Amino acid sequence: MDKVIFDTDPGVDDALALYYLLRHPGIGLIGVTTVFGNAPVAVTTRNARFLLREWGADVPVHAGAAGPITPDMPPEFFPAHIHGENGLGDHPIDMPVTEVADEAAQYLVDTIRAHPGQIRILAVGRMTNLARALQIDPGIAGLVRDVVLMGGAFREPGNITPAAEANIWGDPLAADIVFGAAWPVVAVPLDLTTRTFLDRRQLDRLARDGGPGMRLVADLSQGYVRFYQGVGYDGMLVHDATAAVYLTDPDLFTTVAGQVRVLSDGIAMGLTLMNPADRQGPAGAWEGRPAQQATLDGDPQAILDRIARICTG
Repeated sequence: MDKVIFDTDPGVDDALALYYLLRHPGIGLIGVTTVFGNAPVAVTTRNARFLLREWGADVPVHAGAAGPITPDMPPEFFPAHIHGENGLGDHPIDMPVTEVADEAAQYLVDTIRAHPGQIRILAVGRMTNLARALQIDPGIAGLVRDVVLMGGAFREPGNITPAAEANIWGDPLAADIVFGAAWPVVAVPLDLTTRTFLDRRQLDRLARDGGPGMRLVADLSQGYVRFYQGVGYDGMLVHDATAAVYLTDPDLFTTVAGQVRVLSDGIAMGLTLMNPADRQGPAGAWEGRPAQQATLDGDPQAILDRIARICTG
């Protein structure tokens, strides 16, 4: 069973990804680390604890970064119009928001050191916790089995600016550090996730067939669905759950490899640029960077089917 740490900012689609991880028989979720993003970190931490409690999962939650390491970032924009004021679609939550200690980066270092070669990291928010863990102890990169992240837009336009996907844009320097470390990274970007669309009828069927756990996901997703209806979809994109499926079923994805840089200032801040492995030319800013992977294609229907099977099985 794979040992997985889930780095997350719940967030509605984060909730579906978390439920998938908990339900999958091949995943041993050993820890959750939280970061700012869809809401402030105290809220995302409360949300992770609430979801785990509701699903009866005894998994420790470690709060992390409250803001980016990228200097001179614009003020943080929390997308309440997408994820609700409480981050979970304004679904009632009977758990208060409290102050949290910033411990996720050190937790990552300690856990990776305790399980060399075994830890898989799924990161579906800002990459700040991972970057700060590397700053504490760069040697952990050689001890991680792999890092799968939801983030980036390599050939498609971004979803927060024309250049940038939200997770990368929120802390572009952190993302550049993560892509440049000597651990294997697979990015699951908008190029694929914008084609993994769970329509309303499918969501209703999952809620009907999946029992109380999946009904909670469907209930807290209703505001998310209304947002997507406003932009022409009758359902919701499942960005983070798509990345979760890569952990268990990489055969459903098509990857390309190359060095990746992330721009951290200017009009294209947050742009993910890949230098393909077969490109011949000056090294320049790519010098010494490892080749990483991005899933620019895949089988969206098979990915959705896998989510449905695990979450209702």
